[in-house]
Amino acid sequence: MSSVIETYYATVDSGRLEDAVALLAENVEFAMVLPTGANYGSGRASMLDYLSSRPPVDRKHKVLRVAAEGDLHFLHGSVTENGTKTTGYFVGVMHVDSAGLVDRYQVTFDAEFSLIPPDSSAEGVR
Repeated sequence: MSSVIETYYATVDSGRLEDAVALLAENVEFAMVLPTGANYGSGRASMLDYLSSRPPVDRKHKVLRVAAEGDLHFLHGSVTENGTKTTGYFVGVMHVDSAGLVDRYQVTFDAEFSLIPPDSSAEGVR
């Protein structure tokens, strides 16, 4: 069974943005730390606006590692465009409330740095 964080990224990648946002609590708070700056927000509507406003590319999140400890879910992965080009690496962390919805979400993205060394034969192992 997939964790909520894996389900969220898979749903975003499928283009079902409203379904992805439905995994979030109505009052979700989020922080997205990107090379262009930090984006802070709250609420499902704000997250849907953010996701909908991204440039239209064939973007996928490739899971490299995932872990959960109680109410916190962690994921490290790469982002690819058009099936082949890796545009960078991200770390996402979600806090899940008692109803099973994400009420806090933080992600960082870097175009070059992966937590898994590039020469590691373990890349992609979960």
